[in-house]
Order: sequence, then C-alpha cells, then structure tokens
Amino acid sequence: MNAELQRPAPEHFILHISDTHFVADNDLLHGSVDSDENLRQLFRDFVKAQIKPEALVFTGDLADTGRPDAYVRLRNIVEPVAEELGAKIIWVMGNHDGRTAFRSGLLDSDAGEESVDMVHDVNGLRIIALDSTVPGKHHGEISDEQLAWLSDVLATPAPHGTLIALHHPPVPSPLEMMAMFELREQSRFEKVIEGTDVRGILAGHLHYSTFSTFGGAPVTVASATCYTQDLNVAPKSMRGQNGAQAFNLIHLYQDKMLSSVVPIGEFSTVYSVTAEQMAAFEKMTLEEATAAMTAPGEESDVEPSIAAEAGDGELAESVR
Repeated sequence: MNAELQRPAPEHFILHISDTHFVADNDLLHGSVDSDENLRQLFRDFVKAQIKPEALVFTGDLADTGRPDAYVRLRNIVEPVAEELGAKIIWVMGNHDGRTAFRSGLLDSDAGEESVDMVHDVNGLRIIALDSTVPGKHHGEISDEQLAWLSDVLATPAPHGTLIALHHPPVPSPLEMMAMFELREQSRFEKVIEGTDVRGILAGHLHYSTFSTFGGAPVTVASATCYTQDLNVAPKSMRGQNGAQAFNLIHLYQDKMLSSVVPIGEFSTVYSVTAEQMAAFEKMTLEEATAAMTAPGEESDVEPSIAAEAGDGELAESVR
C-alpha cells in the first residue's frame, strides 16, 4: 500500500523552543516549576525520535531575571544536545533577559547593552534573530534603527528565504491582559517585511501555542517550557499553570511552513507501531490494510487471516 506523496520532503527542519525562564540553581520558578528539569525532559524525549533538526531556535525569556549563572546552566544543557544532533543554536532576547549577561553567557560577546540582532545562515535558510525587547519593560518595540537594518538585510533575498525569530509575536491574544505586554507599532514592522523573502515568523512570550499571519507570512508562537497560560479563564484575568508545556517542530516546504506542537512529558501509550511493523503494513494492498485497521466487531470484506500475516496480528492490533 504505497500512498503517493503530495509533495517532496521538507527543505528545512527547525526545533523551536521558548521561554525557559531559568532561575537560580536549585530554585523553583514561582515556587513550583523546575525550569531546568523541564528542558532536560524535552531533550530526553526528543532524542528518542532520532531525527536531526538543522537548528535549535530559542525565542527569548531564557533566564527569568537575567542571572548570569542561569545562562551558564542553560548553555551547559543545550550545547551537548546540539552537538549530538549536529544543530546550530540560535538565541533570541526576551523581556526577562538582560542584554549584557545574555551576550556574555550565550554569545561570548562583550557588546553589553546593544540590541541583540543577528543573521544566521542555516544551509541556505536565513534566520534573523531580532531583539524586540525594551530594557526594564515587558512590552516589545522595534526601533527605527532596527527596522532600517532589517530592511537592508532583506533587500537581498537568501537562497532559501528567511525566517524572523523574535520574542514578542505580532499577533492578537484571547487574553485581554496580554495587550499590555504586546509588540507595539506592529504596522511599521509589517511594512518592512511585506513583499520580501520572509517565509515565516517564530516567537514566544505568550506561554501558550498559537498561530496567525502577519505581513503575508505565517506566524507560529511556541509555548513555554517552564509554565503555561490557562486560556480557560474569566475576562481580564490570567492564570499560570504548571502543565501543558510544549515546543514546536518547524518544517519548511517549498511553498509553506508547517508548525507542529509537541507536549513535554510522558503519557500512557494507546498503541505503538514499530518501523518493522510499518514496513509490513506498507506492503499490504489497500484491502488488506483496511482489514488490519478494522476493530473487533466491525465488518470487513477481507478475511482476518490476511491482516494477521503482517506479524501474527500484532500490526493489526497496534494500528487500531
């Protein structure tokens, strides 16, 4: 049963992580969240998949209060994983980060309080890390100087187009309170990217996953790895919860960006299909495959013995 592919394999694969909010060593964020362990859990789960992203993009709020030691611990966790995966690390500033400590701890830079704007080449894909932070504030802004710089960069198309990674997403929020913390004067930013080779925008800040469009490009917001925002709350209220943490898989095809949300943690198994079983399944005819996926008690025009040939019935059971 060989299904015809609708499109070729993706051109690029990126791991998008946001809002780690590392605090002092051995401390818990808000007294209950182990930010370090959550990130370790993410990587423990991810490496089981044995897939290789080209880059790990962290869209801000990496240290909860900009502590230098928090960046050291973050780097010590991430760099060995990135090396094992063969992936480039792209760090983006968030409103909780401190520019001097961020630059020193993650970039080995002594540029101090300068805006952290960088251009990265990932196998022909340009990823721009854009600093949307305002020191001492929680809302976001992109200065005139930054917009001029961004316009100059985008004036020359990249071989495989451009992703922009920033902390404050240019999207609305169902939480009314988030309006105080959003990216301001978004129309100015939109005018700069319209008509360019920008294929997508990656962001964080909201502590929940959401998706929209901006300036003709898709926007994907990765949830936090520390704690998340509960969207089932009364108007004009907020509730942080220690659950539903997630990260995103970003696949870039020739004509689209695909964003997939992956929850962090271990969950009970409903069914499991091994690579060997899947290979046997793909060798079936459509009729045999239908029989294999028919639950007990359901009608099928194919004898059950045909489906069992894929491994004494194990495949038939696992794919239901």
